[in-house]
Amino acid sequence: MAEVDRWQGELEAVFARVAGRFARVDLRRRMRDYVRGLLAPVGRKNGWQLAEWAGHRDPAGLQHLLNGARWDADAVRDDVRAYVAERLGPGGVLIIDDTGFIKKGSTSAGVGRQYTGTSGKIDNCQIGVFAAYATGSGRALVDRELYLPKSWTSDRERCRAAKIPDERGFATKGELARDIVRRCVAAGLPAAWVTADEAYGQDWHFRRLLEQLDVGYVVAVPKSQQIKSLAGIWRIDQLIDEAPGDAWQRLSCGDGAKGPRIYDWAAAKLPANLIFDPDPPTHHRWVMARRSLSDPAEVAYYLAYAPVGIELDELVRIAGSRWAIEECFQAAKNECGLDEYEVRRYLGWYRHITLAMLAHAFLTALAAQTDGDARGAAETDQPSPRSPWQRSGACWTLSCHIPAPTRTDASTP
Repeated sequence: MAEVDRWQGELEAVFARVAGRFARVDLRRRMRDYVRGLLAPVGRKNGWQLAEWAGHRDPAGLQHLLNGARWDADAVRDDVRAYVAERLGPGGVLIIDDTGFIKKGSTSAGVGRQYTGTSGKIDNCQIGVFAAYATGSGRALVDRELYLPKSWTSDRERCRAAKIPDERGFATKGELARDIVRRCVAAGLPAAWVTADEAYGQDWHFRRLLEQLDVGYVVAVPKSQQIKSLAGIWRIDQLIDEAPGDAWQRLSCGDGAKGPRIYDWAAAKLPANLIFDPDPPTHHRWVMARRSLSDPAEVAYYLAYAPVGIELDELVRIAGSRWAIEECFQAAKNECGLDEYEVRRYLGWYRHITLAMLAHAFLTALAAQTDGDARGAAETDQPSPRSPWQRSGACWTLSCHIPAPTRTDASTP
């Protein structure tokens, strides 16, 4: 009974936090019914089944909540973000990624044939760009944007039929991600770091925004990522190939389903950027690589921007935290109906997704009350100096003069 009382008390606190966003009593009741249904063991969390679970005669009331009622989904999103920050604490990692929602037909806002990692192929789907906030206490989704392909934004009649605002034009996923980051930082989300996969990490504008906001990052990049210095331009895989054997350290980047996720890691500081960096610099940029123990040919690459004095095990921890958003997607879809909506309009998508995020944030807060932080990284042997990777103090640095560089004509830093 104590557990039930705690569960009920936390849920009532969540409802009280967002109640002011719903001006009418009937809307607040429907919102409560909808969120409770998303948390309940309902077979499929669509309009009819949620309505039946809540004791409604039909789904009209819940459909009106999503499609016609007057309330601001962005204001509720802000409440979710503040709630997550309060429950999970400061110093966490903001994680950017997208996920797909497989759909039939062609009328749902933003739907189209496009690649999604959800199915691992080109599929008829909607794509949402999301942010999750993760600390040692847990992780939860805190922001979202619906990606609209050019096939939609170039067809204003189609957009109007789906109730997409006229002012909403085309934006790449990277641009949506930058908007999300700006909102989270402006709102005071206490994230000390940002991480993302290579789809976002390879975007120089994304990385530069984080530097301008004074937020550290560890982002994945493709092996063809170009690294510039005063001596020329190199691919990141070529730089990592130059790493001496004792530059690699065996570290855990966090716990997985089968225990610590252990890889070999190498990292080196890049020369300061004379255009962007103060003198003396407050941050350093790094190149990093993660090598599989079972298959040394399997290497992942990263760029990092971190405060002066950072240790490699901390950068490794941030790199490993990126998988937390995948866990958020899985939990929110499996437990809170994130992907089980039947709305077709633009507004309805944002409202359902936001309420599902609220439900998932509640579950995260409950878990945070009982779960401790069991994550960490175990450092092993320290490397010894070897050229062209050079030891400087407690870390490795890359010389500007690396022999036999392969120059390219690309212009992206």
